[in-house]
Amino acid sequence: MKVQALDGITFTQMVLSGAHHLSNNAQKIDALNVFPVPDGDTGTNMNLSMTSGASEVKKINSENVSEIANAFAKGLLMGARGNSGVILSQLFRGFAKGLEEKETVTSKDLANALDHGVDTAYKAVMKPVEGTILTVAKDAAKVAINEAKTESDVIALMEDVVKEAKASLKRTPDLLPVLKEVGVVDSGGQGLLTIYEGFLAALKGEELPEQETDAAEMEKMVNAEHHKIAQDFMDTSDIEFGYCTEFMVKFEEEKLSENPFDEETFRNELSEHGDSLLVVADDEIAKVHVHAEYPGAVMTLGQRFGSLINMKIENMREQHTAIVGAQESKPAAEVLADYAIVTVAMGSGLTSLFESLGASVVIEGGQTMNPSTQDITNAIEKANAKNVLILPNNKNIVMAAEQAAELAEVNAEVVPTKTIPQGISALLAFHPDTDIKKNKEAMEDASTQVKTGQVTYAVRDTQIDGITIEKGHFMGIADGKIKGSNQDKIETVKLLLNEMITVDDEILTILQGEDASDEEVELIEKYIEETYEDVEIEIHIGNQPIYSFIFSVE
Repeated sequence: MKVQALDGITFTQMVLSGAHHLSNNAQKIDALNVFPVPDGDTGTNMNLSMTSGASEVKKINSENVSEIANAFAKGLLMGARGNSGVILSQLFRGFAKGLEEKETVTSKDLANALDHGVDTAYKAVMKPVEGTILTVAKDAAKVAINEAKTESDVIALMEDVVKEAKASLKRTPDLLPVLKEVGVVDSGGQGLLTIYEGFLAALKGEELPEQETDAAEMEKMVNAEHHKIAQDFMDTSDIEFGYCTEFMVKFEEEKLSENPFDEETFRNELSEHGDSLLVVADDEIAKVHVHAEYPGAVMTLGQRFGSLINMKIENMREQHTAIVGAQESKPAAEVLADYAIVTVAMGSGLTSLFESLGASVVIEGGQTMNPSTQDITNAIEKANAKNVLILPNNKNIVMAAEQAAELAEVNAEVVPTKTIPQGISALLAFHPDTDIKKNKEAMEDASTQVKTGQVTYAVRDTQIDGITIEKGHFMGIADGKIKGSNQDKIETVKLLLNEMITVDDEILTILQGEDASDEEVELIEKYIEETYEDVEIEIHIGNQPIYSFIFSVE
């Protein structure tokens, strides 16, 4: 059987098959973690993201491939969870753009769409790292472009895509030392391959097995989620341009006929006038955020394509001090606060701690359940403030937070905290009488001054960084690096703290997890008092899962 043109019905089946196949293998992908901690969640994040995209596809009553692809991209965007989910959403956002106005799709159209998706995803990541899902997507798309020159059968092309994705996945350890050390492949790439396999099965009218491997096979296949991706959409530098400028351009056909809009070209033009630039566009509107010294010049560029709406200009050197404390006499529900802080934590104790320090909204989530872009967007709205600072407290939530900040109707910024102690330190550095950009800078700086330690248990045998780890033993992790392992929890704690505490440190904060006893806390406290007599100890009930103890050293 050959398919010369892909129609909307078949494309819908591809999306649903890809989502179903990913769902069936999410547990396998969850087990794919460089560190053997009980928090592997790449499969869960990609599955939830993909499920959101598939749900949008089910809602749309259309046989137009372009319309279906746009619905798929929209669902992925709003449901994106974790780094892997956000990158997946960007891959298919570009994919949808590459299929604009296509009722049916040829092999060349499909290849171009895959390639367009790769371009979009790479631009979304500030510092793309090879050996990840990005590499697998790029290699597969490159093969698709080459094969489509002579291959008109969509099924044959997709077979080539799957074949190259598998080959690329096997090469990922050669590109990332951390993967090679553990002897595994990238889990995000594994997730993308799983989706592509689902696509191919739908094209061929085949049903994939409910589960690819059994538990024993899964242990042998353990793949790694890349834990060192530097994935931020932007890096806000010191304030050089004085005006925070935000506006939206509502496209007008008459102006577009004279000045066709190209998002990348527009972004490049704006970059010459300022920094902290963000441009997000769809078929109807372009949203712009930029720090500029001459806001009028920036808005004039946008006005070439349509009318300006939702304009907001803030003098970042003076504006905020003038409005702090200016509360209107209206019911609280109708008044926007000047500031709100949204943060993420798992555990009733941690939630109470963040609220006591001034957090407006605490999203329940963390390593085992990353909140989606929609969850964070909802929290921003619930915060009911003009300026919202977001503390993700987990490196796998930073990208979803950045994406939510982009979509926010208010002024939202992400302080990219990657641990609970970093989030607490950042929150303590917040000053309500300082503008949001300076607050972000100060909070980000404060978050880097604290050391984070975690104690959890191993879910499998492994060896990493020269340390042999046995399943069920405890591990001490300092700032993302395993420092030691022992079958005794308290001995593991001692080993970890000996690695973390130096002569310059003054304060140790202990966050007690839900499975840690008061007796264990007392033993740790006694050990610190005897070993580090100059170190002050603070103890809080965190009730966090997974980690028996979280330590903060300053």
